[in-house]
Amino acid sequence: MSLKDLIIPFTAWKRIAKEPVTVRDPFNDRPGADRYRGFHKNDVNLCIGCGTCEDICENEAIDMVPFKDSVSGDSGLRPRVDYGRCCWCALCVDVCTTNSLSLSNEYTWVSVDPEDFIYTPGVDKKDWDNNEKGWKKPEGSYEFYNLNRVSMEHLHPHERDKSFVEMVKGYSKEQAMAEADRCVECGICTATCPAHMGIPEYIKAVRNDDIEEGLRILYETNPLPEICGRICTHKCETVCSIGHKGEPLSIRWLKRYIADQVPSEKYKEILNTTEIENKNKKIAIIGSGPSGLSAAHYLALMGYAVTIFEQYEHAGGMMRYGIPEYRLPYDQIDKDIDYILSLGVDIKYNTRVGEDITLDQLGKDFDAVFSGTGLHLGRSTGIPGSDNAHVYYSTDLLREITAGTPIEVAPKIVVIGGGNVAMDITRSLARMQNEKYGKVDILATALEREHNMPADREEIVEAREEGALVMPGWAPQSIEIKDGVPTGLNVVKCNSLFDDTGRFNPQCDMNNKNFFEGSMVVQSIGQGMDLTYVSDEFKKNIEFSPRGRVMTNSYFQTGVKWFFMGGDIIEGPDVIHGIANGHKAAIGIDNYLQGIDFSPAK
Repeated sequence: MSLKDLIIPFTAWKRIAKEPVTVRDPFNDRPGADRYRGFHKNDVNLCIGCGTCEDICENEAIDMVPFKDSVSGDSGLRPRVDYGRCCWCALCVDVCTTNSLSLSNEYTWVSVDPEDFIYTPGVDKKDWDNNEKGWKKPEGSYEFYNLNRVSMEHLHPHERDKSFVEMVKGYSKEQAMAEADRCVECGICTATCPAHMGIPEYIKAVRNDDIEEGLRILYETNPLPEICGRICTHKCETVCSIGHKGEPLSIRWLKRYIADQVPSEKYKEILNTTEIENKNKKIAIIGSGPSGLSAAHYLALMGYAVTIFEQYEHAGGMMRYGIPEYRLPYDQIDKDIDYILSLGVDIKYNTRVGEDITLDQLGKDFDAVFSGTGLHLGRSTGIPGSDNAHVYYSTDLLREITAGTPIEVAPKIVVIGGGNVAMDITRSLARMQNEKYGKVDILATALEREHNMPADREEIVEAREEGALVMPGWAPQSIEIKDGVPTGLNVVKCNSLFDDTGRFNPQCDMNNKNFFEGSMVVQSIGQGMDLTYVSDEFKKNIEFSPRGRVMTNSYFQTGVKWFFMGGDIIEGPDVIHGIANGHKAAIGIDNYLQGIDFSPAK
């Protein structure tokens, strides 16, 4: 025993002469400590109902209950507190992902009804709602989870600006587990995901280093994890509860991590799909894009014989023919597709429905037909000069790049458009310019201002890193043509896109002009559908919306009961909506073939 241990008990004697502090009437004569932990307050407009407060409460004093005024990105729940259980530890306040929850310093509450002491802060109004004193977690003091995401390694711009090699490297095991550890398992992401993937569950599998379980969870709702783990629009991340105080979870990269770890030859064993019962019915699918592949996967698991009719030489649709390989390598597309084919799905390549076989014939030869033909047609600006032979559509060029067709790349190029496809063709042509001329001279101009360009922010940043010039806020007026070749694009400044009623009605300053030089112009202002395979006679039996889209019911069944449609031609455009459409259409087809009737198309 040290001398210090002997002395410590006697240090209390120095307070023996001090007068004790006694509050004789604590209800009326209390000191009023500023940070006293009293009854709860909750800013219900800031709260998103993530449920972390409920999860951390060891006394089970908090339940999540419905909240009628919830909005998008909100679970629709709010915490209700039972003060018969609460011990005022304030862990619920400390863990709150939005800082909406706090404690007042009010501690007096008199009632003869025990039920009064179970209430929903912020919803059930109380006298202390505006109490400024109480307990809030000190700013910058501590966090229960890391607010910063684990960064994803990319190839340096100078390593990728002449190459189509994949630029995103992927997480290591240590990085993935560290990122997964940030998840609070609130599940708001699942509600936002069009496919309603079990996101917290597969992230938990990463955290537990149980990759096989993670793969099983992925395939419950998404049969294209390698693809989706690279190019998903990841809207789920926009509602991540951690993102309210820090950076949202890297949900997309964690999905990719799981799929990357499992070799394709182990899929059937892990997913228990070695033996599938045969229902002796045949389904035809038009197009091998995300919706068609998704429908094929789930229909094959149900025991149907599935045949896909694909107009091109390879499967994948716009995923292969519209997305550059530096973002989505072909071997990763093939990994997802090869597993679907292993389930017994057959693909007839270089077969165009409407030419090689009619839709009516498919209806006779098969028990049901699903079409997911995507948006393969480019849209024209319609401005003077846009019909010139050296003015191209981005969809056509991206398809030719995938097919390996030689493209005459000009030394100066102008791209019209501000979406992801515009950035994809800009970056692809920039690589080809760099390889051919040793420098990049390509300009992308968009009608929108930069803050509301439809392209992902990362696409814009990376395009600039690779030498492209991005000039938002300009409206195309005409393409100058000299000796049959473009010399550039005339534009005027676009001041606003929408009028006071919210209608798309661009307003431009016609006196603020500019000219972007280029002997090659690419239009990338959207894509259209090609429904030439649907005959005029057949169209009489299906209904179209005012904007020209086919009307379907909730299971993507058209007015012709055996004909289903989904993907970008119905909803989207993006991969995850296509996957979700294909899955639900597969359920609809199964129900239809079992004699279950549906509501009319809508």
